[in-house]
Amino acid sequence: MNHTKTSNMSTDNRLSHQPTMRATQTDIDQAYMQIALDLAHEAALAGEVPVGAIIVKDGIIIGRGSNAPIGTHDPSAHAEIAAMRDAAQKISNYRLVDCTLYVTLEPCAMCTGAIQHARIARLVFGASDPKTGACGSVVNLMAEPKLNHHTQMSGGIMAKECGAELSQFFSARRKAIK
Repeated sequence: MNHTKTSNMSTDNRLSHQPTMRATQTDIDQAYMQIALDLAHEAALAGEVPVGAIIVKDGIIIGRGSNAPIGTHDPSAHAEIAAMRDAAQKISNYRLVDCTLYVTLEPCAMCTGAIQHARIARLVFGASDPKTGACGSVVNLMAEPKLNHHTQMSGGIMAKECGAELSQFFSARRKAIK
């Protein structure tokens, strides 16, 4: 996997290659997911499980995050939480209404709850998480009818690339332990 930093961003946090009239939502989702994947790779280089997340509002990235629970000694320092904290600070509001969260791995129950509390409109994730995924793999908290907010979801965007980043990370860890 080539981890050469490809800058799809201009200095104002917009995609430098603005989608054309023919760009599909999938094209847009893949462009933003690549940015989240770059953040995941940065987390891996720091020794963290490689998960990256961004939050987009009106075509502008307003929040970025990567996993950091090991380095920060904070079990809540997941990429999604970091991106939501960043975005909330930038817009001075804990409600992230009309925002889309892109994350390389299906969110866990903690992150899914935070996504719902923040009122994120749309969640786009890469790889499914068969061990702790709370958006359909283990449980689907987004579909719980008793909850008062339901986020639109799209999963499997660049799942192969997102999964490969995780697989490479854990493979290297297993080799280092031997």
